[in-house]
Amino acid sequence: MAHIAISLCGEGRGHATRIATLAERLRERHELLVFTSADALEFLSRRFAGDARIRVVGIPGIVFQYSGGRLDVTRSIATGLDYQARHLGPLVDLLLGELDAFGADLAVTDFEPALPRAAARQGIPLVSVDHQHFLLAYDLSSLPWWLQWQAWLMSHAVWMYVTEATDTVVSAFFRPPLKRGWEHAVQVGPLLRAEVARAVPRNEGFVLSYLRRHTPFTALATLADCGLPVKVYGLGERDALGSVSFHAIDDRRFVDDLAACRCLVSAAGNQLIGEALHLGKPMLLLPERAHAEQLMNSHFLAGMGCGDFTLLEQVTTALVRSFIDRLDDFRPRLDAVAGRIDGTDDVVGVIERRLAAPHSLPAPDAARAPEPAPAGPGRGG
Repeated sequence: MAHIAISLCGEGRGHATRIATLAERLRERHELLVFTSADALEFLSRRFAGDARIRVVGIPGIVFQYSGGRLDVTRSIATGLDYQARHLGPLVDLLLGELDAFGADLAVTDFEPALPRAAARQGIPLVSVDHQHFLLAYDLSSLPWWLQWQAWLMSHAVWMYVTEATDTVVSAFFRPPLKRGWEHAVQVGPLLRAEVARAVPRNEGFVLSYLRRHTPFTALATLADCGLPVKVYGLGERDALGSVSFHAIDDRRFVDDLAACRCLVSAAGNQLIGEALHLGKPMLLLPERAHAEQLMNSHFLAGMGCGDFTLLEQVTTALVRSFIDRLDDFRPRLDAVAGRIDGTDDVVGVIERRLAAPHSLPAPDAARAPEPAPAGPGRGG
């Protein structure tokens, strides 16, 4: 039995769902100490309450900033810089003591910056398991040039967040080629929680929607006029809006609705997309205009032929109805991936191999800074 320290970004539910899935597998053989914040802290503390092998500890974390219902990139960057200046150093010092008291044999991080630095200072091997490393490791040349530029800019944050990983695992529903110099990265599918892996898909004729809490009312009005019942999660319980009902987050109920829905009209998070693909559900994704990662996810899903997308700020009743009319068009591509996307076993395998040979390889990511900026229109390539 090993002692494994884990840290994760607290924003949203994708990181928390991924780490919960991994922790439930690792706890069978190991003791775990988990550091996180915000949404993930609440989710994991509740999920593992009373579990003698998993302790969840709250730490300061970065959260995205919104203005007028839209992601405010400038304020989010400012918040991140303030976090780095005021909180990161003291937090690393705190984690050094926690790791020493815990007797950590291995560190695992899902896009959280403090544990990688503390692990490096104590010589503890680090396994990076996240979605965001696709920005550094994946060949993104299939994306529009302006999204390639966004990916390049965002990749600097990934590089600064996670330094000197002994192993890099990228969890994504899409799998383009790796960039030159990143051949060591391990590509896996989304980590599916046991409830999703066990679920039996069926069609009960309703639309499922998971939306971020800053979704504008116009998008909800559009869903209300789509011609099918709609179940919305992510906005809390509230009075129904026509055919749209609103539901509090409940993991078991959500998974049951995911298995039973006809299709999804939803935010474009990697984890939810992977779960829907596993269950063979066509998707109309609604990425926010200012949320580049969700836009990239949306382009990759459309490229797979398993769904479509439109901007959250531009969704109309006609677009939603057109998507519903085309559901059968997505079936052949969905059937090719359904039930074949879970990456949990692959990640557990990486961790167990690292525990068996903790210092067998150097940390290849330490020198893998972002490449030069991609060329735009009229600039070659």
